[in-house]
Amino acid sequence: MNFELANEIDVIDQPGNPLPDWVFQSPRKTTAMSNIENVHPALAIALEKKGYEKLTPVQDSVLAPELQDQDLLVSAQTGSGKTVAFGLTMASTLLGDSSAFLRADAPLALCIAPTRELAMQVKRELDWLFKDAGAKTASCVGGMDMRTERGALSRGAHIVVGTPGRLCDHIKRGSLDMSELKCIALDEADEMLKMGFREELENILGAAPEERRTLMFSATVPKTILGMTKKYQKNAVRVNTAAEAAQHLDIEYRVMTVSNADRENAIINVLRYYNAKNAIVFGDTRVAVNRMTQRFNNRGFSVVALSGELSQAERSNALQAMRDGRAQVCVATDVAARGLDLPDLELVIHADVPRNREALLHRSGRTGRAGRKGVSALIVAPSRRRNAERLLRDAGIKSAEWGEAPSAESIILKDNERLLENMSLDGEITDEERTMVARLLKAHSAEHIATAFIRQYREGQSAPEELLPANYKPSKNDRNDRHPDQRSSGPRENFDDGVWFSLNVGRKQKAEPKWILPMLMKSGGLKKGEIGAIKIIDNQTFVEMAPKGVSRFLENIGPDMKIEAAITASRVEGKPNLAQPTEGHRSRDRDNNSGRSRGKPYGDKNKSYGDKKPYGDKKKPYGDKKPYGDKKRSYDDKPKRSYDDKPSGNAEKTSYSDKPKRDSNFEEGTFKRKARKATGSDSGKPSFGADGKPKKPHKKKLARAAALKDKGAPKSFGSKGGVKKGERKSTRKPK
Repeated sequence: MNFELANEIDVIDQPGNPLPDWVFQSPRKTTAMSNIENVHPALAIALEKKGYEKLTPVQDSVLAPELQDQDLLVSAQTGSGKTVAFGLTMASTLLGDSSAFLRADAPLALCIAPTRELAMQVKRELDWLFKDAGAKTASCVGGMDMRTERGALSRGAHIVVGTPGRLCDHIKRGSLDMSELKCIALDEADEMLKMGFREELENILGAAPEERRTLMFSATVPKTILGMTKKYQKNAVRVNTAAEAAQHLDIEYRVMTVSNADRENAIINVLRYYNAKNAIVFGDTRVAVNRMTQRFNNRGFSVVALSGELSQAERSNALQAMRDGRAQVCVATDVAARGLDLPDLELVIHADVPRNREALLHRSGRTGRAGRKGVSALIVAPSRRRNAERLLRDAGIKSAEWGEAPSAESIILKDNERLLENMSLDGEITDEERTMVARLLKAHSAEHIATAFIRQYREGQSAPEELLPANYKPSKNDRNDRHPDQRSSGPRENFDDGVWFSLNVGRKQKAEPKWILPMLMKSGGLKKGEIGAIKIIDNQTFVEMAPKGVSRFLENIGPDMKIEAAITASRVEGKPNLAQPTEGHRSRDRDNNSGRSRGKPYGDKNKSYGDKKPYGDKKKPYGDKKPYGDKKRSYDDKPKRSYDDKPSGNAEKTSYSDKPKRDSNFEEGTFKRKARKATGSDSGKPSFGADGKPKKPHKKKLARAAALKDKGAPKSFGSKGGVKKGERKSTRKPK
């Protein structure tokens, strides 16, 4: 089969990655014609209302007449209009020659997306595209009420859009009828496999009818996608747009090298320099996202955060705030930002170097969409420079511009340029304005009025950060050549007029200087030399700061004095009282120079004995008695006493013969032990404790009984304890 493709369309294998035999290939042809006339009449009206004058390359390619009934594997960059593309190509499969849909007894098309936000975006695009055709769409995504979705499916829907997990749940419960499906479209197929949805996708595709059309759209085509295509598609045609060879031509890539300690400060300067209407900052973890969100909020930016822990309602509110201008910056993770559609997104900042080329392309693809221009800025520490170079080379990005982050001086110059550009000097002055100008000129000079105007313009903007050079860290040789007295982590500030702050964490909250110091430097914007003594007591921590860094610290933490999470700071007047007693420690009154108590030692004052004299002054006489050593006493001289005789005295004492004998365990007159009394466990009756409840058998006894049962012993065996004679295994070694 030979056919001609539309403008800038190439159905060939990628260099170094030959296609297998099952992928249909076609020679490349470039022509000026367009396939917009091949759009189904029911959808052409919607495109006209939306203002479409020409289609994007990927939309134009899938409308080739020879591809109308083919399974497709479409590879196109993010933001190229893939959603509208698979809506256009599936129209002929769903409608045929009809101009509108008939009654929907069961879904005719199924669209699968990796995230809730992307699925809802796909649904919105298909809603306006198939509106004039009378199509009913339904969504099945995680985080939404499943009963509402089940009701929408029971009322009938022509097109169903959902996430893999929720679609599998509906299939298992029987609420999603797959018997009449004619087409299945997978959007961001590579990302779904990366997120671990392979099993769910296989279950969905396995439950669909054999005679169907399968469309896979993906920004990249790894080997896993090719494997799924071979298994679930028939004679698939792989479609590549020629524009894919030059990735994201509408995106300007900037790589900014900064010191490791200044990464967040560099992000603040980048946001200030570009002053984009909408910007997104990507973090690797939720912890990093939460930390940057709080830091940027304290610096005066209107920020929203997106992470996997948010509910669907919270995500929708955050994105709506970005769309209507209530928020300027969005801090998000990779997974949470999947499928974001922000029309005015002009700036993408990578707080860390992305892990692979796919992550870089997907992140950067949030901007520069539909012909708009955008900037993608990578914040790179000197130690990650080689990783960034390798990443850009693998992604095929050769036009990246290397440099340093914007300095404070360049940001001020940029602000002045924007101020002059945004001034409205061409409009006609009204009478009301002329009257107000006259009053101002009468009260103040023109210079003072212009100064007030400039100050008012800069009032709501965050002050730029002073950044250290990217390579400020001295080399190893330089550190070794220093004098030992000069080797220090940095210049120490003067703490003669130091200011003390109190933090609401102490020893009970496991406060330690090893994490308090980095927290103050990162969230408080302090330098190591500006932090003095750190004193930790039970429920508080006192920190001394140099006067030079106090104003910057207060500006970073904001008016609520919140540093991180639930940790807050408060200013202490003068020096804190560190002598307050702490729980769990004895309060001792100690001397300043030694650890001894202030009480006088025992030898300072002689103890008075009164009339008594020391033992050594006089020997005690023995009287008539003689010391033991004078005469040895024989035991034979001692009179023998009979136990039957009663001792003399007022009180009669009981003789040993009258005392009752202690109960013996042996039978009388023999050394044979008495038989043990039967207990409750021996008689089969439960024994009761002091509280009247039956006693539970000991766990060792239960374990012994279970072991005997496993060996096949009878139930009666082992019930009285012990081991049956002859049954014990001999442990002696044979001679």
